[in-house]
Amino acid sequence: MSASQTSSSDIPADVPTLLVKIFGKDRPGITAGLFDTLAAYSVDVVDIEQVVTRGRMVLCALVTEPPPGLEGDLRATVHSWAESMKMQAEIISGLGDNRPRGLGRSLVTVLGHPLTAEATAAIAARITKTGGNIDRIFRLAKYPVTAVEFAVSGVETEPLRTALVTDAARLGIDVAVVAAGLYRRAQRLVVMDVDSTLIQDEVIELFAAHAGCEDKVAEVTAAAMRGELDFEQSLHARVALLEGLDASVVDKVRSEVRLTPGARTLIRTLKRLGYQVGVVSGGFTQVTDDLKERLGLDFAHANTLEIVDGRLTGKVTGEIVDRAGKARLLRRFAAEAGVPLSQTVAIGDGANDLDMLNAAGLGVAFNAKPVVREAAHAAVNFPFLDTVLYLLGVTREEVEAADTLDIG
Repeated sequence: MSASQTSSSDIPADVPTLLVKIFGKDRPGITAGLFDTLAAYSVDVVDIEQVVTRGRMVLCALVTEPPPGLEGDLRATVHSWAESMKMQAEIISGLGDNRPRGLGRSLVTVLGHPLTAEATAAIAARITKTGGNIDRIFRLAKYPVTAVEFAVSGVETEPLRTALVTDAARLGIDVAVVAAGLYRRAQRLVVMDVDSTLIQDEVIELFAAHAGCEDKVAEVTAAAMRGELDFEQSLHARVALLEGLDASVVDKVRSEVRLTPGARTLIRTLKRLGYQVGVVSGGFTQVTDDLKERLGLDFAHANTLEIVDGRLTGKVTGEIVDRAGKARLLRRFAAEAGVPLSQTVAIGDGANDLDMLNAAGLGVAFNAKPVVREAAHAAVNFPFLDTVLYLLGVTREEVEAADTLDIG
């Protein structure tokens, strides 16, 4: 489906207007032909909207009434022209422009695989129950998921988000609700977690496999998840198990890291659209620095494994990147990029990412634990990282077009 709209300056509500609707099989020349026909009657264009779905067109033109005595002739001529084009026409009299949209404007992105009629009906009904009106619906993508965007007015963004996110889990779909506005097309900053977000692995576990202490690392991780250890305590406890490991293992771990499906597409598209992209990680710079170089990232920060005389000491150096540290780094990256915090996007999967997700203008929980999904602004539960692009209003066609750009 595709749509376009333009409008003239406001006209008085009592000025007679005509809504001219043309529908039928799409072909080149329909739009030009309609307005050539209308031009003979000295009408002004107030609004235009055109939609094409599977080769069928609906073209609507809101125009001012023609000079006295010519409306009947205009109607007959439009119907005759439409018939000659094997199209159908409908002309409705009225007054003024479209009714003003209600205060409070949001964009609701719905992702489904598949997107069922039941889920679509439930989302539309919930929008209505919150006092919102659906002004337009637009398909963003059909692959790897079906993504559609609802333009909604008449209700504030936060209560709408709360209502829809609650329904999403029950319906087996993902929903993101953001305020409408120019910011969506502004240059922005996207910051991601690394382990189980940008990559499919947990880096500490890759190191542990080479040290033969996977089980012990898993025990410490489990204790941290039970709340018996905080992140910093668990980090030190797990890294201590790596003491004595030869530093050559770093290259082996780098080669074992598996990017999440869609990660390259996400980053490549964002960069080609002018976004800045960074990562923050509770993992290690020995891996994130390599990812930064390989993927062309603008920012990267993580903990650093201490290496002395060619062996890991079982310690980390520098400031620990924990839950609060990730939010702090998001703010630092935004300042360095010259991007307001409201223009940032954060993506993560764990409780360690919550402060960062909450601090960002848009926090996205990616295949996250329930507590994270409930706290984030939006959730994606499909295994493709590039589906995040649809939450930013980027269409699949734009993703594919970005791949053809020459950025040197």
